[in-house]
Amino acid sequence: MKSFTELNINESIMRVINEKGFTEPSLIQEKAIPLIFENKDVIGVSSTGSGKTLAFAAGIIQRCTPKQYAQALILTPTRELAEQVTKVIKEFTKYTHLKTAVIYGGVAINPQIQKLKKADIVVGTPGRILDHLSRGTIDFGDVKNLVLDEADMMLDMGFIHDVEKIIRECPKERQTMLFSATMPNEILHLTKRHMVNPIRIDATPQVDPSKLSQVYYDVRDNEKFSLLVSLMKKEKEGLVMVFCNSRSNVDFVAENLKQNGIEAMAIHGGFSQDKRSRVMDKFHSKNVYVLVCTDVAGRGLDISGVSHVYNYDIPRDSKQYVHRIGRTARAGEKGQAINILASRDHDNFTRVLRDNDLRIDKEETPHLERVKIRRVESRNDHGFGGGRNNMGRGGHRGPSRGRSNDRGDMNRGNNKIKQHNRTGFKGSRKNNMREARVRE
Repeated sequence: MKSFTELNINESIMRVINEKGFTEPSLIQEKAIPLIFENKDVIGVSSTGSGKTLAFAAGIIQRCTPKQYAQALILTPTRELAEQVTKVIKEFTKYTHLKTAVIYGGVAINPQIQKLKKADIVVGTPGRILDHLSRGTIDFGDVKNLVLDEADMMLDMGFIHDVEKIIRECPKERQTMLFSATMPNEILHLTKRHMVNPIRIDATPQVDPSKLSQVYYDVRDNEKFSLLVSLMKKEKEGLVMVFCNSRSNVDFVAENLKQNGIEAMAIHGGFSQDKRSRVMDKFHSKNVYVLVCTDVAGRGLDISGVSHVYNYDIPRDSKQYVHRIGRTARAGEKGQAINILASRDHDNFTRVLRDNDLRIDKEETPHLERVKIRRVESRNDHGFGGGRNNMGRGGHRGPSRGRSNDRGDMNRGNNKIKQHNRTGFKGSRKNNMREARVRE
């Protein structure tokens, strides 16, 4: 393992690294930074929280000089990730005169236009970047560094064509860096079209398997939410993330956890930017200890101190599953991944096990007290609910007359799960699995 001083990072960045008390680079930083400094095109395969932002930020900062026009562009799939990347860039440009502008939708455009007039580094989401290009308020003719962050997530969200339009606005003579947690074929095709002899770097997951406990419960359809409440009321240490496959389920779970005395907040793409920011501020400040989210909303969030990850809905494949559980058991801390299965989850769970070497032990369902639930209508694009006040009891079969609008929830299952060893599941790896699409 090299030290930061061996990576030839310039003095202004090293001052910040020393102030933060960083001593050793992460694996992605150690492998990527020397190549980035050599102006190579780089493909980095790593998860959220692996330290990739500092890796590409170091290269950008060392190549840029204060000129008040865009020399570097970083594309991110979500507003939260754009904010997080911008925060890191600003921290490490502390002792330079470089200016950074963050550009995303859901907020007023005029203040962004003013910041773009002086920005050396631009961080943004594809939709709002295209909006500025169409208005003529942004120019990428002098971009030397292009970063595509969380590329597979941009693919999942349907941004890939927008990304290509933006790439074509950048000079052909540039350095391109692409970071992605997975490498589906569409992303590989993108690298072939827009990168020059890229060097691929694979960073190992940050989760310590010896510190991570993985269990599942197999319950009746009407016991799913009651079990979630029961388990959460017994565990109140650390931060908890609950994953659902649809916005409607996120709204349902968060609202009904609060109805049952558990401090929880929801986050998904249907919220306004202001509301998303308020939610994350409360969660980071530990005023709320349960965050309920979709994969798309959760992927770009770098959150430390997560002790438990609950899969209220089972993800559609092993890659998503690994991303979710990678939120916990970090930095030597223990963590738990808890999966709650009803009949609609059996197909997904069998697929998760089949396509990865995972050991998930079965837990016996405890005696449950049925809890009150309130059906919740999914919020619209501005984050406002039209919730019903009808009260039910027990589990959740989805919003609106017991059905879910999530494709995963429409799989009622064929009980393949019962063919496995009841004391634990052992999955085998397959490499020819079709890449699942997750759209929020």
